[in-house]
Amino acid sequence: MTNKIGGYGNRPVHNGTGKSVSRERDAGTEASKSAEGSKAATPVRITEQARQLAALEKAVNDAPVVNEARVAAVRLAVEEGRYEVVPERVADKLLRMEHELRLTEK
Repeated sequence: MTNKIGGYGNRPVHNGTGKSVSRERDAGTEASKSAEGSKAATPVRITEQARQLAALEKAVNDAPVVNEARVAAVRLAVEEGRYEVVPERVADKLLRMEHELRLTEK
């Protein structure tokens, strides 16, 4: 036969001596709070480079993945036969991209 004991909630448990006894979970919390209070606060310094990286990350996250207006314009030009591919321009951009990638690897 089991009996459910209820109604104690967050109240401290009393033993026969009349003194309050904290539950283990409460005692651990109190110990960690007092340990945290005795530590000196270490100042946090954010560098300018970290600020720039955070701003760059925000700008990248805010930028649309695809420029919908540009895609629509190119799609319309292709459908109407107005889109021209200039091989020299494509080759120049590929070479420039390869050069930039090599610079970032160093």
